[in-house]
Amino acid sequence: MKKILLTVVLGVAVSAMAQTATPPAQGQAPAAPAQGQAAAAPAPAQSAAPVIKDPAEYNAYVAAVQTKDPAAEISGLEAFIAQYPNSVMKNQALEILMGAYQQSNNPKKTMETATKLVTADTCNVRALALLAYFDRVMAQGGDPNAKQLLIDGKKYGQQGLDCLPKFTKPEGTSDADFQKTKDQMNAIFHAVMGISELQDAVEASQQHDAAVKAKDDAKAAATLPVKDQNYAQAAKDLRIAVDANPTDFSVVYPLALAYLGQTAPDYQNGIWFAARAAAVAPAANQAPLEKYARGQYVKFHAGDDGWAEVLAAAKANGAQVPIKPAPTPAEQAHKMVQDTPADKMDFAIWEFVLSNGAQADQDAVWNSIKGKAVQMNGTIISTTPTEFMIAASSDDIEAKKADITLKFEDKVPVRLIPKDGASFDFQGEPASYTPNPFMVVMEKGQLLKAKAAPTTKPPVHHKPAAQ
Repeated sequence: MKKILLTVVLGVAVSAMAQTATPPAQGQAPAAPAQGQAAAAPAPAQSAAPVIKDPAEYNAYVAAVQTKDPAAEISGLEAFIAQYPNSVMKNQALEILMGAYQQSNNPKKTMETATKLVTADTCNVRALALLAYFDRVMAQGGDPNAKQLLIDGKKYGQQGLDCLPKFTKPEGTSDADFQKTKDQMNAIFHAVMGISELQDAVEASQQHDAAVKAKDDAKAAATLPVKDQNYAQAAKDLRIAVDANPTDFSVVYPLALAYLGQTAPDYQNGIWFAARAAAVAPAANQAPLEKYARGQYVKFHAGDDGWAEVLAAAKANGAQVPIKPAPTPAEQAHKMVQDTPADKMDFAIWEFVLSNGAQADQDAVWNSIKGKAVQMNGTIISTTPTEFMIAASSDDIEAKKADITLKFEDKVPVRLIPKDGASFDFQGEPASYTPNPFMVVMEKGQLLKAKAAPTTKPPVHHKPAAQ
């Protein structure tokens, strides 16, 4: 789940965006004025319909666009464009042809025609939207040329966003339908840009990891902001696409990855959209995505309590719910004091509460154990005849860091002093402590007899992780 999965199931389709054919006007020479009569003023130009002066060209165009047979329409438009490459109706013919190929489920010819149209009309947003969409679909579908497709798609996406404000409402289109089309195109453009930026972020992340592994500090430092900038921009663009298409797995899941991939992950948004991705994913992907989303939730919240409610809200397609962060170390310490009496806690819990808890919680634990004989197991860090430095929590044992100073009233015979690193049983009475760095001083130290042939390891005292 840490790597971008370009191959996803695409459950959306671009609605047909073919230009409605506007019949051109057929050119005709004006009648000559009668002898002695002044010539009439020319009529205002009609901008709604270009003028085709050549009757043969006019007839060829009308015959192509007015046919009821889709195959005949495509054949007629192809012939018209080939025969009249400089026609005033070329762009409209290309746009109608593009829509005809799209409706006939011929993506290759649709894209070829859209490319020709964008070459002739650089701000044709319909063609730009189709090119941006199909480039993304093929890249996410596992096309071997995915990288170049995303580069091209991002170019078309930016070009489309630049041109969209200039897009004028076609004649006969309602305001509501026109706005819906613009919103759809806006989402298409942002989606392809977001996917492209996400892939750039993944590549920058891989470069950063490789630089860290190679201990190339300069390159690691240089690639880190690039990675985060790409992730942040991907999240910004993909959020627009997801807001427009909240059930489209092909953008919902990448959005979650964009939020969670940053050096300082955006867990609030990332967890929510990971849960949404699990909810809208194909059936075969739902279980692993739920596991991934839950893992991110536990990492942030330090437990899975509340996860079921978040997942249920995501599956219901409800409003985004806030994710409660992990309790602070002080809050964790307070809960430990509430849940377990001090004399039932292991040493690592004492250490955590005495290091992180509020004063009242520290006092509650300390007053319960101070001056009372405690028997436990630890690992020798260093020794003198009257004082042993001991590690008692598993974390401190691993770090070879003492957390107990055990003091003896009499010198310990040399033959009884354990070697450094040895595990042994002892008794002492807690007398004082310092929270940071943590150290408990125990007095009246005693060595306890080792158990004969133990069949189990001494108890391991884990120190809770402070969030």
